[in-house]
Amino acid sequence: MFGSTTAFSSFSVDDLDAARAFYGDTLGLQAGLEGTGEMRVLFLTLAGGARVMVYPKGDAHSPASFTVLNFQVDDIDAAVDALTDKGVTFERYEGFEFDSKGICRDERGPSIAWFTDPARNVIAVLQR
Repeated sequence: MFGSTTAFSSFSVDDLDAARAFYGDTLGLQAGLEGTGEMRVLFLTLAGGARVMVYPKGDAHSPASFTVLNFQVDDIDAAVDALTDKGVTFERYEGFEFDSKGICRDERGPSIAWFTDPARNVIAVLQR
């Protein structure tokens, strides 16, 4: 039914301008605001051309309790170091063991590190 239909994912934030700065300046994604007033949204363009819509909910925003974006990298140590240099702080979740950088290295899956955007939505960087 939808095999030939374009689609996109979306999630909310409490401050669209802070999200644009974080995703555009800190993470280096193409992050463009579209629309005006209450209908203004942020579109993130990912490698390969996929787009994600980020929409404002202001005080009604609740951070996602799951990972909204996963970035696969060839060198997780280099990615974590670069993000740390940009002021990103990594999360440490109960039930996982982390190294000094905040990377979870577990034989059950790829090495992964979690962090949040300014709206506290969870993002991951993981070893390809």
